[in-house]
Amino acid sequence: MGRVLQRRRARVNHFGIAREASNLGSLAARGVLVASKSTGSKNGGRRRLIFVPWFAHLILIAIVAASILLMLLRPRGIAEVYWIGAGALLLVALRLVPLRLAGDAVAEGTDVYLFLTGMMLLSELARFYGVFDWLAAYAVEHALGSRARLFTLIYGVGTVVTIFMSNDATAVVLTPAVLTAVRKSKAEPLPYLFACALIANAASFVLPISNPANLVVYRTRMPSLAHWMGAFALPSLLSIVATYLVLRWYFRQELQGSVPNGAHIEPLTGNGKVVLAGILAVAAVLLVASAMNKDLGLPTCLSALAIACIAVIKARTNPMKIVRDISWSVLPLVAGLFILVEAFVTIGALKYTAAAFAWVEKLPHGMGALLTGAVVGVGNNVVNNLPLGLIAGSTLQSAHAHGLIAHVVLIAVDLGPNLSVTGSLATILWLIALRREGLHVSFGKFLKVGALAMPIALALAIGAAVLM
Repeated sequence: MGRVLQRRRARVNHFGIAREASNLGSLAARGVLVASKSTGSKNGGRRRLIFVPWFAHLILIAIVAASILLMLLRPRGIAEVYWIGAGALLLVALRLVPLRLAGDAVAEGTDVYLFLTGMMLLSELARFYGVFDWLAAYAVEHALGSRARLFTLIYGVGTVVTIFMSNDATAVVLTPAVLTAVRKSKAEPLPYLFACALIANAASFVLPISNPANLVVYRTRMPSLAHWMGAFALPSLLSIVATYLVLRWYFRQELQGSVPNGAHIEPLTGNGKVVLAGILAVAAVLLVASAMNKDLGLPTCLSALAIACIAVIKARTNPMKIVRDISWSVLPLVAGLFILVEAFVTIGALKYTAAAFAWVEKLPHGMGALLTGAVVGVGNNVVNNLPLGLIAGSTLQSAHAHGLIAHVVLIAVDLGPNLSVTGSLATILWLIALRREGLHVSFGKFLKVGALAMPIALALAIGAAVLM
């Protein structure tokens, strides 16, 4: 049987552009992916093309684009994972992506899957044992009847949760707890819910563990903790402060006045204290792993499993009650995205993005950084930051880009989704969580807030990165 054209492991130049290969391999190098099959001749069989090269190219692009678009639109309420999974399977079925290459692409995301598994387990433990409810109630009680003070406290809680538990925990798990607590206080919930949504991205590059997208962008080239803090400490601080100030100004009317000051915080249960202590311990473990420049996925997953075992044994809880409420579909969704992005890479798309980075690097630092940040930041809201982060990470890796340009890409991938509801999976899930509670935030309403908050925070963060 004739073998299927596989990914060519060609050498690359400084910007990651593959050198021309000979014979059939050169098609892949020039951006053409061809599926073939044997004719069964006695000489081993001549290969007959299923698709002519340019048509195979167009089909692949169409499948990838349609899968991402359907993921964002979710027609008939069908979950994102089915659209991405269907696209990935179709690419393999049509032999536009060889099965082995698809397997390699999925395997590349192992560290990301482990990290997501650990963080989702920790988030569900915190929700199940009332840690998020306690944090939200703590903010309401200590607001002392002030709506503005309540907003500041909830924003602070969201910041801490994002930094140490990732942005998904803030946008998806903390939001329902905040909504319940705010409704009890009779306050208008929208400002506080927007605080959860936007701080989930604004604080998501304080630490490597603050956003799974950080692992996607850097993959195997994650900087050490010392290097990370040196590069992102000031930009993330400005991002957090700027987003807070914009939200305070935008919702200034809703935050005037007072709320009933009769709230009483229920003490955190013993099991909740165990989970809270475990979360702090996991954060410490991950900081140590990051300082030692180790992968974060396995420590996250093992630490979360250890905390879960301690909690369920102490509380004598059926672990299935916790496991069944975790959004496991996120894992195949991410794996499918790895395949889609790898397909895009295989047809030679990276030579264009690498060339764009090469051109930007020739510009003055400030101008190049702002241009890169603007394109990546807005691009997040067109294709979502997860696939864009995968493409950006692959480009940075192939072009050997580092320093300022890599830092700006990371900042834009994390902060850019604050522009609209389509910017990140966390924001989409935040919107779905609100709809389940009977609240509706339209695309336009979110855009009005994001169009103010995101550009200001992004410009300040990039400016700090340039100065540093």
